[in-house]
Amino acid sequence: MKITALKGIGDKTAGLFHKLNIDTAEELVRYYPRDYEFFAAPTELAEAGLDEMAAISGQIRGNIATRHIRGLSITNFDVDCVGGGVLHMTYFNMAYLKNSLKKDAQYIFRGVLRQKGSRYVMEQAKMYKPEEYGKMVERMLPRYSTTKGLSNNTIAKTMRQAIGAVNLSEDYLPDEIREDSHFYTYEESIRQIHFPENRDALIKARERLVFDEFLLFILMIRKMRDANRELPNGCPMIAVAETERLIEALPYRLTNAQHKVWEQIQGDLSSEHTMNRLIQGDVGSGKTILAFLALIMCAANGYQGALMAPTEVLASQHYETLLQMKKQYHLPICPVLLTGSTSAKERRDIYEQIESGEANVVLGTHALIQDKVVYHNLGLVITDEQHRFGVRQRESLAQKGNAVHVLVMSATPIPRTLAIILYGDLHISVLDELPANRLPIKNCVVNTSYRETAYRFIEKEVSEGRQAYVICPMVEEGESDELENVVSYTAKLREKLSPSVQIASLHGKMKAAEKNRIMEAFASRQIDVLVSTTVIEVGINVPNATVMMVENAERFGLAQLHQLRGRVGRGDAQSYCIFMSSSQRPETMSRLKILNESNDGFYIASQDLQLRGPGDLFGIRQSGDLRFVLADIFQDANVLQMASEWADTILERDAALESEQYAALRRRLECVSINEVDFRTI
Repeated sequence: MKITALKGIGDKTAGLFHKLNIDTAEELVRYYPRDYEFFAAPTELAEAGLDEMAAISGQIRGNIATRHIRGLSITNFDVDCVGGGVLHMTYFNMAYLKNSLKKDAQYIFRGVLRQKGSRYVMEQAKMYKPEEYGKMVERMLPRYSTTKGLSNNTIAKTMRQAIGAVNLSEDYLPDEIREDSHFYTYEESIRQIHFPENRDALIKARERLVFDEFLLFILMIRKMRDANRELPNGCPMIAVAETERLIEALPYRLTNAQHKVWEQIQGDLSSEHTMNRLIQGDVGSGKTILAFLALIMCAANGYQGALMAPTEVLASQHYETLLQMKKQYHLPICPVLLTGSTSAKERRDIYEQIESGEANVVLGTHALIQDKVVYHNLGLVITDEQHRFGVRQRESLAQKGNAVHVLVMSATPIPRTLAIILYGDLHISVLDELPANRLPIKNCVVNTSYRETAYRFIEKEVSEGRQAYVICPMVEEGESDELENVVSYTAKLREKLSPSVQIASLHGKMKAAEKNRIMEAFASRQIDVLVSTTVIEVGINVPNATVMMVENAERFGLAQLHQLRGRVGRGDAQSYCIFMSSSQRPETMSRLKILNESNDGFYIASQDLQLRGPGDLFGIRQSGDLRFVLADIFQDANVLQMASEWADTILERDAALESEQYAALRRRLECVSINEVDFRTI
C-alpha cells in the first residue's frame, strides 16, 4: 500500500518520507523508533539526578526578566520547588513567556537538570500544568529519526494509521517457537514497539523482533553454508615466488599472526576444496596486505581476483597502493578500478579488459557485481568490511565465476562464539596482533568542561599539519535536542576555531557523490577537521589524521567507539582520542574509561558484552559494524544464541521449509529485502 493512501499524506509529505526510504505503509511499520520519551512522576529537586531528564514541580518566584543580546532574547526566572530548593530557568527566543506565565500558578518543568556553581539550572525546559502532566506519567512516547520538514509528531500520527491499515495478522514464526519462548505475536510486537503500554511490554516486543532478525539472517547463512560446503576447488592454485619475494621486500615485517593467516589462505587456495574464509582482525592489524598477497597469488596462477570495498574512496586508495606496489616490486598484476563514478568511456574500456582477461586484478565497489561486468576467469573474490555488503551481494560477486574462492574481512572484534553463529558459512582466521611500529593511541575520557581545551588542542595539531575528526551522534537539529548534531556543530566549530582551519561536515543523508567528494578532499588534506556521524567508521584511510573527538560518547557502545578510534593512529605520528561525555553518572564514566585501559578490540568487545544487558534498550547506539535494524550482537547475545539453536532445529526437521508448519516462514524468507536481513549502514 502506497503511503499516499493514508489520510493526510499528499505528494509533498510522501516526498519527505521517501528521504527516509519509506514509500509504503508496510515500510513505515518497520521504521522503528530510535528511542522513547518516558514521562516519570515529578521528583523533588534534591532527589533528581544531574545531567539527566527530570520533572520538577514548583511555582515561579519573583520577576520574569528578558534581555536581548545580538538578536537573541534570553528569558530568566526562578522557581520555588515543591519539597524545597530553587531552580533557575533559562529560555532563548521565548520572550512571550513573560506575559503567558502566571507567578502564583503551579507548573511541572521537564528538562535536563544541570548545576552551574551553586545553582541548579534548566534550559529550554518544557512546561506543563499538573493535570496535563498527570495524564502523561508513566507513558512512553516514540521518537523517530526525522528529516527536515517531517516532525516526530507527523511520523507518529501516520504510524498509528499505518498499523491499522497494514495486514499484520499472518505470523511467520511457527507456533511452537512463539509458545516455547513466550513471544508476542508479530502484530502485537509491531504495536508495542511503536506505542508501548509500559517498559515491560516494550522489552517483550523488542525481544520478539530482534529474534526475527537473527533467525532470518541465520537461516540464510545456514542455507549458504550447506550450498557451499566442501565444494571442489574449481580454481586450484600453487604457492608462487612472487608473494614470498614481496613479503621479504616490504619495509616492515609481518606479524606472527599475519604469517599464520597467510599460510591458512595459501593452504585454502591450493586445497581440494573452495575457500570460504573470514579474516577477523582489529583496526590496523594488517588485513589489507594479506588481501593483496592473495590477489597476487591468484594473478600469478593465471586467474582474476576481485576486491570489493565499501566506498569509492577506499577502493581508489587500494587501487593506488597496488599500482605503486606493482611498479616498486615488479608484480605480475594488471589492476583496474571500477566504481559508480567511473565515466562511461572508461567503463567500456575496463569491461573489455576484464572480459578479455587483460585485467587480472579488479578493484571497486558494488559496480563489480553489475550485470555488464563479465569476468574472463574469476578465481578469487575478496570483500573488504563484509557487513557493508551482506550475504546476497557477496554471493552475487562469487557467482561471477565458477566455484570461486571467497575471502571476507571484518574489523569487528566480536567473541568467537558469536562469530561462529554470524559467519556460519565461513572458516574464521583471527589477527590478534598489531604491527610493532604502531604507536598506541593516547585516550582521555572527559566531561563537557574540557571542550574548549579540546578545541585548542585540535587547533595545535592542525597548525602542525595534522587533521582531526569530530563525531556527533545526530545529523541535524531536531532529531534529539540534548544530543550534538553534525550541522549545528560544524557551524559552532567555524566560530570557535581559527578562520584558517578548513572545516567540513559529512553524514549519511548526503548523496553518495557528495560523500565521496568530501572524503576525497579530507584524504588529500584539503579539509583539516571533518565533523561527521559514524558514517566514517569504514571507508576512508587517512594516516595524517591524529585526533578523534567523539561528542556524547556515552551514547555509543564500547565496540563502536573502538571502531571510531581506529580512524586515527594509522601513520607515524602520535594520535589521540577524546571521548566527551555529557553525563556525569559514575557508571557511565567508568564504562567509558575501559577505553583508557586498552586499545585491544577483542578485550573491549568482551567488556561490552558483559556490561550491556536487555534493560539497556535504546540508550546506547549500536555496536561496531554488525548493525541490524533493531538487534545488537552484544546486547542481544542470548537472543542470538536462541535464534541459532532454533535455526538448526528447523533445518534439521525440514531443510527446504516445505511443510505447512514452515510455509509462512518460507514466504517471509523469500520476499525479505536485503536491508532487513543483511548488515546495515547508518
